[in-house]
Parts: sequence; structure tokens; C-alpha cells
Amino acid sequence: MFAAIQPRRLYRQVADQIRQRIEGGAFSVGERLPGERELAEELSVSRPTVREALIALEVEGLIHIRMGSGIYVARQTRDRPLSLHSEELEGPFELLRARTLIECAIVEEAALAITPAHVAAMDDVLTRMARTFKDPHQSIMLDRLFHTTICSIIGNAALDRVVGDLFDQRLTPYFTRLASHFESPASWREAFEEHRAIRDAIAAGDPARARSVMRHHLQQSQSRFSRSFDGELESERGRTSPT
Repeated sequence: MFAAIQPRRLYRQVADQIRQRIEGGAFSVGERLPGERELAEELSVSRPTVREALIALEVEGLIHIRMGSGIYVARQTRDRPLSLHSEELEGPFELLRARTLIECAIVEEAALAITPAHVAAMDDVLTRMARTFKDPHQSIMLDRLFHTTICSIIGNAALDRVVGDLFDQRLTPYFTRLASHFESPASWREAFEEHRAIRDAIAAGDPARARSVMRHHLQQSQSRFSRSFDGELESERGRTSPT
């Protein structure tokens, strides 16, 4: 019996091509791969797609991304920690776009249904979050709690599950590895201020402002992935040629 043919995400196709070049001997262990911009041009894809592919390959153990230096072929081991062929993984930009569509709608409804008890619940999470900028594990758990607390305001169990499930993709090895390249106390402080703006808009019962600041927060989250990862991979190239 034939298996159903599934459309494959673009970043996985890019990862497959890079993987084939490495496994075919085009690059030796320790050799530096072309930069992000060059790969994007050669493969005719966007740079965010290349970033997603490179992180997936790093999780697999095929490459190593060195901060301020570039992308290098890693020494191969028999057992790789994760294979793209055995697990479907959404890329970070795909997930953040989905969250933007869903959570912007949710936050509007939350602003219309807000009560003092709901405001107190958000404040409790933010108070705890303000103490965890240097603890990535606690920060991400409280980040999840903040977003699910907002969703719980409108009292829809199906949406509670959707928001929780989407956020939990952030806890996969893929995202954990990506986060290790860009998260810092400063980035968590930025996110905290964005969370506080969301809280204020909801507490004021202002659905339009709540939607606007939630969209800004999730767009900034995407920007943090792009800005930090991009600078890391291109820093050496930037010292030798104009951008």
C-alpha cells in the first residue's frame, strides 16, 4: 500500500539539500559552510528559511553554529539526537505567525471579558516573571503561563488547548537550541515589558489596543529570532564585506 504524499515544509527541503552536500563529502569535518546570505541566494529561498534549516541541522548534530564565527560541519556520531525524517517540526516563524492570528483574536475577547480577578492573575504572573530574567527555564514557563492566563479569561477550553499546544512547540529540542543562540536577560526584559503592555490594554478593557500590543509582541518575538541569529551567523562576513 502506498503512503499518502505529504507536502514538505520548505525549510526541511533546504535542510535536506545541505545535509546531502555534507554527507556526500562536499564539506569536511570542521570546514566552514557558506554564510546565510550566500546559502539563501544559491537555494533561491529567504534567509529565515535558511535559519530554520540550519538550526534543524544543528539539532541533528550535523553542524555547529559558533557565535561570532559561522557554521561548521560537526564530527558525526552514530546516534543523532533528532532526525527531521522521523519528526514533523514547524519552524519558528511559521508557529509565530499562527500564534499571531490566534492570540490577537483571543486578546480582543479577553479585553471585553476582563474582571478584577483576571487582572490579579496576570499581575501575579508578571510579578514572578520579573524575578526570572536570568533563569531561562523559569522565564519560558512563566511566559507560557502568561499567554494561557489571557486565554483562560474567555473561558473556552478548546482555545486553551490550542494556545497551550502551540506554545509547547517552543519547548522542543529544535526551539531550545534556537533559543540558546539569542535569549538573554536583556531579551527576556524586552519581552516582559511587552507583556506588561498587553496586561495594561486588557485591564483597560480596550480590545483594539490589546490586539495591537499583542501583535507587536509576537512580531518582536520573531524579530528577536531573526536579529540575533542573523547577526551571529553573518558577523564574520560583516567584518570583511559591506552589507
